[in-house]
Amino acid sequence: MAAVKAHKGGKITVEVLDEVQLEAQGFGGIIGVGRASANPPRLVKLTYKPRGATRHLGLVGKGITFDSGGLSIKPGTSMQTMKTDMAGAAAVVNATLAIAELALPVAVTTIVPMAENMVSGDATRPGDVLTMYGGKTVEVLNTDAEGRLVLADALVLAAESKPDVLVDVATLTGACEMALGDRVTGVLGNDDAFVERVRAAGGRVGETLWQLPITEEMPVKVRTYSKIADLMQHNIDLFGGALYAAAFLQEFIEDGTPWAHLDIAGPSFNKRSPYGHVTGGATGVAVATLVELATEMAAEKS
Repeated sequence: MAAVKAHKGGKITVEVLDEVQLEAQGFGGIIGVGRASANPPRLVKLTYKPRGATRHLGLVGKGITFDSGGLSIKPGTSMQTMKTDMAGAAAVVNATLAIAELALPVAVTTIVPMAENMVSGDATRPGDVLTMYGGKTVEVLNTDAEGRLVLADALVLAAESKPDVLVDVATLTGACEMALGDRVTGVLGNDDAFVERVRAAGGRVGETLWQLPITEEMPVKVRTYSKIADLMQHNIDLFGGALYAAAFLQEFIEDGTPWAHLDIAGPSFNKRSPYGHVTGGATGVAVATLVELATEMAAEKS
């Protein structure tokens, strides 16, 4: 399915893959997460290719439309705001629309994996092995760590468009919120210079990002914990959850592509009164940072 949305700066092409296409093309992460829901999963691709673009930005956003935790079910009180677990997807889609409205001469490829993580007799189970888009196998340890599974498929697909840089945005880990609170986005990546560039872009538009490391032992854990698959999806230790999740995602980044991962688990939803420019409820965090990054890229030469 494809559609075109016109903006003053150009056209955005929209493609949607349904569950049959996702299964046929091997998107094992998205299918594995979404298979238990009465609302089947989708993958949305937005493409913006303005004339004169010399730079190409890749965006990926976590689109879990509701997260029950799956068979690793959440406590009831932890589900009350899980309709906002698609905040990363909303951020990258709205940033793409804003970039087009501003007519920025930057090509953008945006991938949004969408699924509802529910419970049924068909649900993915802890211990199952999923084959991801691109062929890597993943042992599932905790079905409530579903975001990294859908993002993994999407990151591999995003790399096929050969972006100059790649950013993903996700309400990924409670560990990041525990570390940084509910007003600061954690940013991790494979290129310190690019991570700092994203952090600085956020600072200029009033969004606070703080760099966390992918320490050298984390990729080793991701690759060696499982005895039956290429990668282990979830950390068996009680510490370093945000770092482990980023290390897992890094396994799906094409070599040489600068990549930044924005963990917005804390600042995506404001449970208290408005402050500064931030509303109560869903905040739209990361949109301004991504538009600022694209604005800076627009001034560059290829």
